[in-house]
Amino acid sequence: AVPVGAVAFGILVAGWIAVAVVSITPLVVPALMALRAAVGGLARADAGLASALLGTATRPDVTSPGPTGYWRRAGNILGDGAFWRQQSYLLLRLSLGFAFALFEWTLLAASLGLIALPIWYRWGHPELWNNWKIDTLGRAFLGVPVGVAGLVVAVALIKPLASASRSLVVGLLRDGDAPQAAPEVRRRSRLQALALHALAYGLVNALTIVLWALTGRGYFWPEWTLIALGLPLAMHAWVVLVDDRPEVARTLRLPRELALHAGLSVAFEIFFVLVWAVTGAGYFWPVWTLLGLGILFGVHAALAISERGRSRIARLEETRAGAVDQRDAELARIERDLHDGAQARLVALGMSLGMAEQKLDSDPAAAQELLAEARRGTREALEELRSLVRDIHPPVLVDRGLEPAIAALVERTPLRIGLAVDVPDRPPRAVETAAYFVVAESLANAGKHARPERIDVAVRREGDRLVVEVVDDGGGGADPGGSGLRGLARRVEALDGRVEVVSPAGGPTMIRAVIPCGS
Repeated sequence: AVPVGAVAFGILVAGWIAVAVVSITPLVVPALMALRAAVGGLARADAGLASALLGTATRPDVTSPGPTGYWRRAGNILGDGAFWRQQSYLLLRLSLGFAFALFEWTLLAASLGLIALPIWYRWGHPELWNNWKIDTLGRAFLGVPVGVAGLVVAVALIKPLASASRSLVVGLLRDGDAPQAAPEVRRRSRLQALALHALAYGLVNALTIVLWALTGRGYFWPEWTLIALGLPLAMHAWVVLVDDRPEVARTLRLPRELALHAGLSVAFEIFFVLVWAVTGAGYFWPVWTLLGLGILFGVHAALAISERGRSRIARLEETRAGAVDQRDAELARIERDLHDGAQARLVALGMSLGMAEQKLDSDPAAAQELLAEARRGTREALEELRSLVRDIHPPVLVDRGLEPAIAALVERTPLRIGLAVDVPDRPPRAVETAAYFVVAESLANAGKHARPERIDVAVRREGDRLVVEVVDDGGGGADPGGSGLRGLARRVEALDGRVEVVSPAGGPTMIRAVIPCGS
């Protein structure tokens, strides 16, 4: 813990100071990449040591995956949960690891020294508490049972300390994030990593303040660790906040990338102002870093707007083409259902009526039976037509709105379903229709493939978006590329929305649709 903590302290303090110094230049990208490689390399080396000593099997990443491109590499690093977890781990190794290692080795050394006290007391002239000198063999033997007790405690502590170290390695140095995990699991993991980062920050700075106090005080040099290590903690907290609460970016009226850039720029500027304050507070040079950070943000905003426009056009072209394909497929299905169902029944109905007409005079009983058969065929044809109309656009959706339509759908589904709808105002008709069919298709898929015991349906308004979530506790393994879910995605994407499918093997399955619906 001591050598790893010392190296980690040097890497984190020097690395983040270097990143801050070049933050207003393009050199910030290679600086971040070098810091990422150093943090990941040290974490991997310590994970290898833990694997040999504790039996763990983790191999931390040394790079951050994501989109290619010069500036995007920096975004990949800052948005990489593994990068922040590795820093939290190294800080905990520096603080808690150092403290426990020092305590354990001190206890072992003191216990062995007390056990061997009858041998060496003649030459060492030891003194224990309250200037009690050990100058006789009898007094020396009094230290033996104390040493034995200390040795027993030290040995007994090895197992729980090893277990705690194993948990720390597995929890913070696991191999990247699990994209197949449920969003709530990922959210909890991010918050736990941030909490550990904050704890490590507090412990490291408490340790430096204690060292400052024990070494004569004087100039308060721990202010540099407070500032230097506070910068990555502030950046980590902002990344987690933006990812955990999308409404923050919406409040700022910025896309996620620009919201991250804005918050990180503020963190850098606060860092520069604090450095200015502790170095004499003379000429206010941070105004130039503020100007540089502002220029970088403006350039990023211009590029993001341009790229967003191009990607939006491409996506609209793709989704419109998908919508046309989906419409053609729907029309083909309706034509097939009419041909194979209602049309065939109407043809049979006409034949039955014709035969009844022929037998009306010669065989009234047979004619009556044919008329009864025709009446049954009429009811079946009407039911098929109603079912077909419901599949095209349910009348209850037009007449009464989304909540009654979904409630009627739930009542017709032979499964245990929990329903929660919170939509104060009716959204546009196209949005209502898309939301209804997201629920209908999700329930149909769950009943057909997942065999769940319970399904929960939630529909709510979040600002200018309608969010639909269907979660079942079935076997999981839903294929987002399947015809049903792909058709849903095309229907929603045609409205500039998106569909997310999270369905790990073994369940649960969550289908989430987010559809813009205006103010």
